[in-house]
Amino acid sequence: MKPGLLENPPAVVNVGLPWFCDGIRAARGAVVQVAWRPPALSSEIMAAFRRHAERIAAANQHAVSRIMAARPHLVGIGIARDLVPGMTPDTLLHAGPPIEWERMCGPMRGAVMGALLYEKRASDPGEAERLAASGAIRFAPCHEHSAVGPMAGIISPSMPVFVVEDREHGIRAYCTMNEGLGKVLRYGAYGPDVIERLQWMEAVLYPALAHALAALGPLDLRALIAQALHMGDEVHNRNRAATSLLYRALAPAVVQTSGMDTAAAVLRFIDRNDHFFLNLSMAACKAGLDAARGIMASSVVVVMARNGTEFGVQVSGTGDAWFTAPAPVPDALFFPGFSKADANPDIGDSAITETGGLGGFAIAAAPAIVQFVGGTAQDAAGYTCAMYEITAAEHRVYRIPGLDFRGTPVGIDVIKVARTGQQPFIDTGVAHREPGIGQVGAGVVRAPIEPFLAAAEALACALDLPPGKEQSCTPMTS
Repeated sequence: MKPGLLENPPAVVNVGLPWFCDGIRAARGAVVQVAWRPPALSSEIMAAFRRHAERIAAANQHAVSRIMAARPHLVGIGIARDLVPGMTPDTLLHAGPPIEWERMCGPMRGAVMGALLYEKRASDPGEAERLAASGAIRFAPCHEHSAVGPMAGIISPSMPVFVVEDREHGIRAYCTMNEGLGKVLRYGAYGPDVIERLQWMEAVLYPALAHALAALGPLDLRALIAQALHMGDEVHNRNRAATSLLYRALAPAVVQTSGMDTAAAVLRFIDRNDHFFLNLSMAACKAGLDAARGIMASSVVVVMARNGTEFGVQVSGTGDAWFTAPAPVPDALFFPGFSKADANPDIGDSAITETGGLGGFAIAAAPAIVQFVGGTAQDAAGYTCAMYEITAAEHRVYRIPGLDFRGTPVGIDVIKVARTGQQPFIDTGVAHREPGIGQVGAGVVRAPIEPFLAAAEALACALDLPPGKEQSCTPMTS
């Protein structure tokens, strides 16, 4: 026996159940609890990943290289029916994975009703609700039409949409203009003030920005996002710096191309809406992530999205299949008079920012956000650092000053999620569960692990099939 081995209290590293530490601590021993859990997938599936490890690693490197090489630019604005692929007069696009009217949550139903009122397809909310339930309206995910939408994410044919183009790969993505916070369409509100604001945005804001963008030329969104990260944003729940940078770029062109009254109204609207940049950050991430789609053997996630009923993911190596699970309810700071009992489950396409290495994955750049749930700057850094465990790379362009300018974690890997049990961290807004009320708070949420496990199983199946047969692996949902 080594001399002195038992002369000092024991120092223990525990990889088992946490309560194993209790007796050691009671004896005043030093103990470190290892955050480890057994893989959630079967040994056969994990064996398949080991057999194809080199192939997966090469595919993931290709996927994240394309994501990081993306150069999203704001190139214009137009009307959805003229620009969005597959848009028809009877189409309404929504956030998240596919869902029919009967299963839609309250805020999504409210937003659908508001869109039908805005389109003049109905004269009152009751008529709008009947039309939505009639089968005459075609509902489809924004993501399946090269688009993204925050919260309910509704895009209707007459709505103006920004055009964002990845100038590296030639891929375009579309998004509406941001209405602001509170009682707005995307949170499920549909009152007269909501419709009036949307009509003003179509009649005044849209043409003014169209003229300004035509005079200004393409605007480099990647550069704006990179700078905003250095100024306290993560461009999901905090967009104050990014909106200010966008405002500075647009303002001279707006003044130059619009009358003074119009220019004043447009610039006042943007100035009063700190989230005006949000939709653009989403479209920028969408365009870049679409460049990583369809890479065989890649376990990199290209979509995380929620429709208020289900949380869904899509993975590069499993085609266009959706993998879903029930959407969780966020932990949030609620507006006065509201509580978690009023909250709808998580909703919106805005988790595309986390998928692209921003939002909750970059929250160390915006520690003010964790105050929503009583957190600290150290907590914010911890959330970001944990996401490096489940991603394939660190972003070459998007960097975090508080982490010594380390690149943000990018390229969520479903295999790493399955192995570690670490769930993607998302910061988010909260809608009231009933239609017509709107936003009731903001907070944070963890993605459910089940869609990532299902995607990993489908990928393992595809890896062992002959080329061309990969689609025979059935997508799994819960």
